[in-house]
Amino acid sequence: MKNAILNETYELLREMEVVKNESEFSKEWLGKSDSYIRMLRFKNIEASTGCVAVCGIKLAHYGKRMMESDSYKGIGKRFLELSEQCNNLIKERAEHEWLQAA
Repeated sequence: MKNAILNETYELLREMEVVKNESEFSKEWLGKSDSYIRMLRFKNIEASTGCVAVCGIKLAHYGKRMMESDSYKGIGKRFLELSEQCNNLIKERAEHEWLQAA
């Protein structure tokens, strides 16, 4: 499923009421325009590696902070897992591009 990691992250943040909608998620968590997620869905394309990286970095940052609090350790762990999934996707894309170029 295209953009599964971003979709999962969006749903988690929406459930937590960190973001209100896809527009806010696109701007605040992906560093893109407010219509970015809708455009991906409409064109049925994958998100850019850059926005996956931005999202992964933010997830790691907040995940680490949450792990410092007993109240938020569970959600902090989930943020770190999603961050790792973002990193893995970036690595897979880089390896794929490198193999194609070789």
